[in-house]
Amino acid sequence: MEKNWIKIFSSHNYYQAEIVKQMLIVNQIDSVLLNKQDSSHRTFGHIEVYIHQQDFSSAIEVIILNQINL
Repeated sequence: MEKNWIKIFSSHNYYQAEIVKQMLIVNQIDSVLLNKQDSSHRTFGHIEVYIHQQDFSSAIEVIILNQINL
């Protein structure tokens, strides 16, 4: 992964991470998912949402306003 990306959200639930990612994209904040779940046992590992470091404060604001639990 490129420099200056930071993790903003992590979940065991793929759909919850995807919702956060799409919510950020709608608010013009670039975001990507990184799937760290085990391929054979979905209960191990996390799905992580990453954003650019300079978008951190905007992303936190969007997450708080939409009442997403971190």
